[in-house]
Amino acid sequence: MDYLKRIFDGQLSDYLEAFGAVLIEGPKWCGKTTTAIQQAKSVLKMQANDMLEATLKTVQTKPSVLLRGDTPRLIDEWQVAPQLWDAVRDEVDVRGETAQFILTGSNAVDKKKIMHSGNGRIARLKMQTMSLWESGESNGAISLKELFDNPEADIDGLQSGLTIDELVFAACRGGWPASLSRSTDNAKLLVAKNYFTTVCESDMQNIDGVNRKPDLIRAILRSYARNISTLAKKSSIIADVSATDNISDTTFDDYLQALKRLFVIQDIEAWSPAIRSKTAIRSSVKRGLADPSIAVAALGLSPNRLITDMLSFGFIFECLCARDLKAYSMQMGTELHYYHDRYGLESDFVLHIEDGRYALIECKLGSRDIEEGVAHLLQLKELIRKYNNEQPQIRLREPDLLLVLTGGQLAYRRQDGVCVIPIGCLKP
Repeated sequence: MDYLKRIFDGQLSDYLEAFGAVLIEGPKWCGKTTTAIQQAKSVLKMQANDMLEATLKTVQTKPSVLLRGDTPRLIDEWQVAPQLWDAVRDEVDVRGETAQFILTGSNAVDKKKIMHSGNGRIARLKMQTMSLWESGESNGAISLKELFDNPEADIDGLQSGLTIDELVFAACRGGWPASLSRSTDNAKLLVAKNYFTTVCESDMQNIDGVNRKPDLIRAILRSYARNISTLAKKSSIIADVSATDNISDTTFDDYLQALKRLFVIQDIEAWSPAIRSKTAIRSSVKRGLADPSIAVAALGLSPNRLITDMLSFGFIFECLCARDLKAYSMQMGTELHYYHDRYGLESDFVLHIEDGRYALIECKLGSRDIEEGVAHLLQLKELIRKYNNEQPQIRLREPDLLLVLTGGQLAYRRQDGVCVIPIGCLKP
């Protein structure tokens, strides 16, 4: 299968121009190694079984030997030998040149195992699974960047070719590059299911050698999937898991942190501007997973099942939108948050870019819910405007973009300025 270009390619290239080494982190099977190989001139695969023992012995005695090779040199799954981090850092200092090394890792390493942070020498980049545009399912008729740069961009009448059945299938299959090369739909769906099984049966044990129970991991991820895209409290998830497996707070925290280190769980933090009483702002995390297919696999669902349960799919759709927004905005230096207060006012996402501009975004699967999403966005914009009138000395920037992402097929800009855009039309 030919290499499918990734949005990440440009970001990696930019960072190699600026730093001596770049670390690519992200979920297993999201395409880190394949993407890195496109720009690497030599490769060291740390998990190559036929060389692993000899490689680990070399790391203990003279790790610099492993860094020899044409540059950029890719060190794949570097966390197998954490000592390589400091060796790479030192080598970058000695050489004094950019684009020397690319490191990839499917789990975050305990900071205690490395001596130096690598600041200024090793830059960190996080990679996501494939977006709909990267997998060829979004036609890319509308650019997220252009929406920010050109507030009057003409989007009226642009259409997505993605049907609701195809959108449901894409969410169930997920953004795993390997799934796109499979010849049958069943084979494509098996990739995400196997990822879920591997996390539970193997990865959670291998990450740090701690013996964790696969059944308990499954129970936690099932509860997470049931609560995807909600503000479910930790206590609620523990209670959910405890219905079948007794679990303490300490054990739950250990499992949760391990899942985060594997980049399986990717919660979304709250945006908490003081536009109402501080006690009225909800600041707990919104429950998130790296890819919507993980939730589907954890719950044992299928496209046929979800197509008859649009209520459940609505939460999975929001997870898909979060994944794609992260991918489309990565080169703008963004942060993704949500807003929700105790008065019921919300914005599913608040997308900040590094120059201070930001968008308020609602995800509404069908046309019947669009008006509700629009009302939330306009109410929040008006609340910010009212706050600025009352507190002129500490003004908040008003949103630069109001956006409703839908599972429908028609894009248009409303008279109130809100853009309604199918997720199947969006690109960076």
